[in-house]
Amino acid sequence: MTARRRLLRAAALLGFLGLWQLLTALKVVAWVRFDHLPTVLQVADALRVQLGTAVYWQDLAESLRRICTGFALAAVLGVTAGVLTARSRTAADLLGPVLELIRPIPAIALVPVAIMLFPENEQGIVFITCAAAFFPVTVATRHAVRAVPPRWEEAVRTMGGGTGRVLFGVVLPGALPGVVGGLSVGLGVSWICVISAEMVSGQYGVGYRTWSAYTVLDYPGVFVGMATIGLLGWATSGAVELLGRRLTRWLPAAVPAGVSA
Repeated sequence: MTARRRLLRAAALLGFLGLWQLLTALKVVAWVRFDHLPTVLQVADALRVQLGTAVYWQDLAESLRRICTGFALAAVLGVTAGVLTARSRTAADLLGPVLELIRPIPAIALVPVAIMLFPENEQGIVFITCAAAFFPVTVATRHAVRAVPPRWEEAVRTMGGGTGRVLFGVVLPGALPGVVGGLSVGLGVSWICVISAEMVSGQYGVGYRTWSAYTVLDYPGVFVGMATIGLLGWATSGAVELLGRRLTRWLPAAVPAGVSA
């Protein structure tokens, strides 16, 4: 990224914070109300206080552990299901109807199911996080595998390559840009659902602490939680995109990682 783009992005962020500070400090009331929102300085002060507490870092670690566990499971299961349904008619007939029936159900709507299935809240939150990312990864992988040009596979088979060579040497590398895109989308959905699940049934975590702050009318604390969630999502999405770029370095420079050619 060029220095000009970095400056432009920093200016956009500073402009947003400056506008927020101005509207809340002046308690502007128009068709939306800013008189009840905390100012940027109040949120910054609350963040400074929370950074010095062990509870804040414990909540951070709990949310990260849940998201990493659920997302890792979703990545493995989603890629596997996507490849199977794209490459095997039998798998598509057996798994396809079930997956398409469950896919429209929002992952957060599975909270009652998670409570009935798992004896502990922790397992239920990981389950919801996994379910949230599973379907975007599965669908992206399925479409990416089907989009691999058949002539690539034919070329390998004419040279004596077997099924394993075709799968790991042609299909998966060829589908990788689309898979990375699905992983990026799935991670974003996972964050939405893990925070929601923590608000509903968690005992620790950023979502739980944000909701607790709201119940006691600690509005600066609410915005500290929101800012923390945003930073965590940005950092983890950046890590996935960086991994995707490293795994797809063989792509032409004009085709960014995460976008199918």
